[in-house]
Amino acid sequence: MTQKEFIKVLDKKGYSYEMMGDSVVVNGGDSEGVVWLGSLTSISPGVVFNNGGHVDLRSLTSLPPGVEFRNDGHVDLNSLTSIPPGVEFKNGGDVNLDSLIGGYFTKWKGNIEGIDSERLLNKMIKDGVFER
Repeated sequence: MTQKEFIKVLDKKGYSYEMMGDSVVVNGGDSEGVVWLGSLTSISPGVVFNNGGHVDLRSLTSLPPGVEFRNDGHVDLNSLTSIPPGVEFKNGGDVNLDSLIGGYFTKWKGNIEGIDSERLLNKMIKDGVFER
């Protein structure tokens, strides 16, 4: 999906965003701050989710590099089959990676006691563990 196409989707949904350099920063969603984009199968590179609630991207099978999650809630990426280095999670909730690990990352059996699960997830992404 191109950046223009992604912006059209945001406009159609009424979600607020701003341009910061080459990035689209999504800073608003519905009345509860949730960004519902569950029907999308792709998004453009360089999107930053900075909204006050959850992000639903349940139909995406891959993410482009440069996508950041800085939203206040969880992130639903149920159908994701790969994550390239350059994707970063700094959201306030859990991350659902059902197709990759079978559910929410904090409940994954591969977590290491004493290490923050979000930090582990970001390190695994940076090291290319989820590339295919």
